[in-house]
Amino acid sequence: MIMFKESAIHKFRKLPTPFYYYDVSILEKTLQCVSEEAGKYGYQIHYAVKANANDKILKIIRDYGFGVDCVSGNEIAKVMNIGFDPECTVFAGVGKSDWEINFALDHNIFCFNCESKPELEVINEFAGKKGKIAPIALRINPNINPATHHYITTGIEENKFGISQWELDNILSLLKNLENVKLIGLHFHIGSQIIDLKSFKSLCMSVNQIQERFIKYQIIVDHINVGGGLGINYEDPDKNTIPDFAEYFGLFNNLLELRPKQKVHFELGRSIIAQCGSLITRVLYIKNGVKTKFAIVDAGMTELLRPALYQAYHRIENLTSYGKSDRYDVVGPICESSDCFGKYIELPETKRNDLLAIRSVGAYGEIMAFRYNLRDLVKSYYSDEL
Repeated sequence: MIMFKESAIHKFRKLPTPFYYYDVSILEKTLQCVSEEAGKYGYQIHYAVKANANDKILKIIRDYGFGVDCVSGNEIAKVMNIGFDPECTVFAGVGKSDWEINFALDHNIFCFNCESKPELEVINEFAGKKGKIAPIALRINPNINPATHHYITTGIEENKFGISQWELDNILSLLKNLENVKLIGLHFHIGSQIIDLKSFKSLCMSVNQIQERFIKYQIIVDHINVGGGLGINYEDPDKNTIPDFAEYFGLFNNLLELRPKQKVHFELGRSIIAQCGSLITRVLYIKNGVKTKFAIVDAGMTELLRPALYQAYHRIENLTSYGKSDRYDVVGPICESSDCFGKYIELPETKRNDLLAIRSVGAYGEIMAFRYNLRDLVKSYYSDEL
């Protein structure tokens, strides 16, 4: 799928930069693929709101009938306002505050994904005060290293996330004495931007083993939530723009050993939303350096934090110049040396006022924007409105 047509680029020239651009057709094709492939097995999809909470994007996802995975009270408030079903809303996160727990209880969400003994005790207390039974899933740390960036690895024992397996006996003993929570599921999430599906095979094996352990306690839960984490192609976003959801869901269907009537849930974010979004920025200056040229653009780490935070790669394209190429460090205007989108990037010979597209920013682009240097938050535009 090629995102940028000449007609769109012509319109870009007239818009104030920088801005986020969303190709709605790519999003809808991705959502349709997810829906079809997950539907083959009756899998339940919860969109991970932390990836992108743009109103229009959320409304499109809502219309495909997906649920949501929230990690804050404000995310729950947002999706309730957008019109998502509380009965398809899960609330995850290692540090749920008191007001967030009470807010979720008041909205009768589907499930709390719980990560510690004290959290269980607090939810039980607050639910009791409201005369409610809180549905909970235990987020269990399977101790699997998915070989992704260490900042986005969440499933090994040194991470803050989840309940370690050595704690399970104590947790299950505690649950017997908590009258206002009900165990309905097991939850797992091993990390993000996982390309090698072998990590998910390891997850399936771990889930099977943990299920056997629960059966010894005569516990069979109704729901198995395997999280998300499926990666995308940042290097060449026009190739395999839609991830191989058929292989992904098929793997879980082949390897998970489910009990009768158990439902499987996924929490997908990046793989749904990343490839439909780009950050469009204008070249301000070309500056000669000692070893390279600098293409100084008007977007910065305030609009796309991932390269500064994770040293993440995003493909950069010049939309308005063609011909012989040169190498550039593409940098922003922020007063930080980390404000760099890419080093020694090959681009057509680039000049002032050229438009560059920084690709695959639909996930963790707009949602992570901030106002350092008192910069304004920038606008978003959509392919079906230009």
